[in-house]
Amino acid sequence: MQQPTAIHPLNFIGLITANTVLGSAMPMLIILGGLAGLMLAPTTALATLPASLQTLAGLFAAAPFSLLMGRLGRRSGFAIGALCATGGSVLAVWALMNGSFWALCVAHLAFGAAIASYQFFRFAAAEVVTASWQPVAISLMLTSGLIAAFAGPQLFIVTRDSLAPVPLAGAYAAIGVLSLVGVIPLLIVRVPPPVVTPPQTIAERLAGLVILRRPAVRNAVVLGAVSQGVMVFLMVPTPLAMIGCGLSDVMAGDVIRWHVVAMFAPSFVTGFIIRKFGAQRVALTGLMLLAIAAAAAMAGLMPIHFYLSLILLGVGWNFGFIGATTLLTAAVADTEKPMVQGVNDTVIALVSTLCAFAAGALVAGLGWTILAAVALGLVLAGAIASVRTSEHTVG
Repeated sequence: MQQPTAIHPLNFIGLITANTVLGSAMPMLIILGGLAGLMLAPTTALATLPASLQTLAGLFAAAPFSLLMGRLGRRSGFAIGALCATGGSVLAVWALMNGSFWALCVAHLAFGAAIASYQFFRFAAAEVVTASWQPVAISLMLTSGLIAAFAGPQLFIVTRDSLAPVPLAGAYAAIGVLSLVGVIPLLIVRVPPPVVTPPQTIAERLAGLVILRRPAVRNAVVLGAVSQGVMVFLMVPTPLAMIGCGLSDVMAGDVIRWHVVAMFAPSFVTGFIIRKFGAQRVALTGLMLLAIAAAAAMAGLMPIHFYLSLILLGVGWNFGFIGATTLLTAAVADTEKPMVQGVNDTVIALVSTLCAFAAGALVAGLGWTILAAVALGLVLAGAIASVRTSEHTVG
């Protein structure tokens, strides 16, 4: 993707508006996946399968969507992602009306692919501004997550019974409407066209993966994967751990709510902090906050420990993830972006999936304190790897 020769604010406004509307489906799907799965699953053991398949689809769809955008452009990629969500919405409504669990599973596969495409909004934001403003653009793009975190659940409440007597079907239908509406702001966006390269053979594409051995690229991927992985590792089992300690599910929900706020609210200033102090320092500060979050989780099982840990976890993720994205954007040429960004998001999705599954097993088998200790070890390992890699970059 080439840097624009002229900057038009409407480009960024269109992107962030589209991301906010399309991204509002994500919190709705977190709620719907488990509830609809429980309604239709032949056994309770399969109730979480739709949500799991959604995560799996994101893992496999990230790289293809990045390559697709490298060929057709960002707008086409986001539009195809929105169409996937629309198709998933129609299929999910049909599944609920006909009691088909397996159709629901396929619908969530489509949702997972759509969400994978939306992850590239942060890279698109960097392509409609000058290089000096890229950290700010990336950071502000993530503020849409804060709006979606509040708008999505409220929309679920308003629409869940709108297709009564079929429960939840209205919420799935609303996701389809959101997906179509979310494409409209993209009509005003003029993202720089992709740099078209001659078709490559499979061998040539595999040879191109040598880019990932470049220290600056490897450093960005490590920082992004550790930030996302540790965040998921501690966040996913938090409600289970709190309830296991005798705390209420209402309090657990409140802790997660403040965690989400802490994840996205700093995005209003993170980009400006990166401009002043540099992406590497901010990303490492994020890892330091993640380490403190893990230490707070190890310190006790009182409500204050959970609140402090999850708030620090959110801010640490924000600094680490935005810092890593900024580093990756600066580390690759225009022709390298489709492949490298796709691989980066695939690695992040893989690490997130592994951490989510491992966290559940670990908290059930060894407890919350041991899980927090493992998280601390993961952060320290990631920080050491980043420092060593960045030294090679400087050298």
